[in-house]
Amino acid sequence: MKQIIAFGDSNTWGLNPVLRNRYPEDVRWTGLLRKKLSRNGFELVEEGLCGRTTVFDDPDRSGLKGEEAITGILSRNSRSFAVIIMLGTNDCKTVFGATAEEIGKGLERCLDRFESEISPEHILVIAPVELGEDVWKPEKDPAFSRKSVRVSAELKTVYSKIAGKRGHLFLAAADYVSPSRFDDEHINAEGHSVLAEAVYRTLTDSFLQTG
Repeated sequence: MKQIIAFGDSNTWGLNPVLRNRYPEDVRWTGLLRKKLSRNGFELVEEGLCGRTTVFDDPDRSGLKGEEAITGILSRNSRSFAVIIMLGTNDCKTVFGATAEEIGKGLERCLDRFESEISPEHILVIAPVELGEDVWKPEKDPAFSRKSVRVSAELKTVYSKIAGKRGHLFLAAADYVSPSRFDDEHINAEGHSVLAEAVYRTLTDSFLQTG
């Protein structure tokens, strides 16, 4: 069975914004997508990690640079046929001071790694859900700022251009879901269901029927 890798951060891992634990497989978008993909003869491999960035070193936690994880992921999954990548939210944190364009360059470095094994047309770039306007408040996630909210909203345009230039598929999560009002950062259960269907439709319209 061919494999499709879902590579991302806490919204790919399935973080529950209220309880701060992991949504079960039948709730998180990757689990729902796995069930859908199995009907097409594909296996979904979940590779989500809370706090993951594209290329930035978190001063408080090591091992979060997405670029550095990709070679190992590909070697563990020798039947990899496609990848879904949704990163960039953590790159918006104040500590990195990154613009949307700089985050886009980090994304491209990750894409370069994946393209060593996966055809460009089998890569789906997802611009992550946009941060809510109050995410930076102390009771939510003060690692972000008002600037972070603006940068997050700009990723859709930047990522769309990157995907078009490189011949990748593209989807903007913000076209379908918003973050939970509880933390303005993570997707709620309903959002996971909606995102799973949007991703599945995007893949079906491209390569699932011919892959």
